[in-house]
Amino acid sequence: MVYYDKIWDILNERGMMKTELIKEAKISTNAMAKLGRNEDVRVGILEKICLALDCKFDDVLDIVPDND
Repeated sequence: MVYYDKIWDILNERGMMKTELIKEAKISTNAMAKLGRNEDVRVGILEKICLALDCKFDDVLDIVPDND
């Protein structure tokens, strides 16, 4: 499972709103909603977010094994 909680931590640390990230990263509100639900998003979306926030993939997501 992929978790995007680190994105929200970065936004909180920087005093940034989700709407600001949407504009800066040029992503859709639908993509932001998927991130909020920890759903799959395209790598291109994550790339745009990382460029906007000046960070790396591992700074914005965690991958946790699904123990089925």
